[in-house]
Amino acid sequence: MGVLPGPEALQPHLRFAGAPLRPCASDSRNSRGRRYPLNPDPWRNGFQRDRDRIVHSSAFRRMVYKTQVFLNHEGDLFRTRLTHSLEVAQLARSMARALRLNEDLCEAIALGHDLGHSPFGHAGQDALDECLKAADPSGAGFEHNIQSLRVVDQLEKTYAAHDGLNLSFETREGLLKHCSATYARHLITTDSSGLGRRFLNRTQPSLEAQLCDLADALAYNTHDLDDGLRSGLITPEQLQTLEPYARFESGARQRYEGLDERLLQRQVLRDMLADAVNDVIRTTAQNLDGLAPASADHARDMPKSVMPSAHWQSALLQLQSFLRIHLYQHPQVRATTRQAAQVVQELFALYHCAPSEMPGWRKGRPARLRDIADYVAGMTDRYALQEHRRLTGKQLDWSELLPVG
Repeated sequence: MGVLPGPEALQPHLRFAGAPLRPCASDSRNSRGRRYPLNPDPWRNGFQRDRDRIVHSSAFRRMVYKTQVFLNHEGDLFRTRLTHSLEVAQLARSMARALRLNEDLCEAIALGHDLGHSPFGHAGQDALDECLKAADPSGAGFEHNIQSLRVVDQLEKTYAAHDGLNLSFETREGLLKHCSATYARHLITTDSSGLGRRFLNRTQPSLEAQLCDLADALAYNTHDLDDGLRSGLITPEQLQTLEPYARFESGARQRYEGLDERLLQRQVLRDMLADAVNDVIRTTAQNLDGLAPASADHARDMPKSVMPSAHWQSALLQLQSFLRIHLYQHPQVRATTRQAAQVVQELFALYHCAPSEMPGWRKGRPARLRDIADYVAGMTDRYALQEHRRLTGKQLDWSELLPVG
């Protein structure tokens, strides 16, 4: 019988499994709290409860029918907002464990970070933003990170005592990745927790929020390449121009001679992602060991600590540029997203003229722009298309692929 190796024989980052959190990790016992007091749970800490509230929310379930890159009906195997969020959560938890940061907080942030996304991905977001700004040029427009915060603070109707999910400050902080100075000042006046202050002070969010932001980028850079290959919009020949891919493909071909090409491509993407994750863990661990922040708040006041090496920073920029040129701006994707944007714009205009078409709207109540945006943003791709067909009578080129009902 073989002898299991002791901890000293393991890779350094694997020694951290089950180890105490770093002093600079977020601790639910030291949370800045919630909007409404909550009695302690005997079996779950505060961040675990945040995660559970997100998973049981309506907005979380709707993400299964919301676009990542390809519309939901274009194929069963393409990523959706929900599967993307699950992949982000897996990466964030793995890196948090290795770095001795708070896994539970990372999971809650990752699972909730796209709750505010509109139907049809970024095309829907941009269309809603244009609608709001055209109707109210002085208004805030639409941004999905801010909308995620609206979802968990106001729009979810789950609890009898209050609107929203009543999440911890630290989870809400992680959901609000981006914010204009104008909206930050608005938050400061309307939210006593100080959620918007870091955007004016130029300080950082928690280390866990930084880690989830990076896990998001690692996930979509890798799986959008995979979906692009699956769709045929990205070709293997195009990938040869991409340095990170070409480098890992060479090694994979040597290890797996004669392997099916599609399986080889997937192996290369797995190797790329694994190397990027390990690189982030090593670089961030070095940063934290060198800076030695004494607490979670101390880490917020320091320069950004969670990051890849300079090599992988450059590689990620290459990946993003490649995807933008070869996938996001592909004529077929652009044609589909133009049609999707038209659906969102026409729905917004129709509800503005006839708000009674929205369920639960009281007769005689004026149509508030933000309420219309909230309703449209909460739609799944297929429900938006069904509503558009109902209200306009238009039969779009790909509407026959959708279920009717």
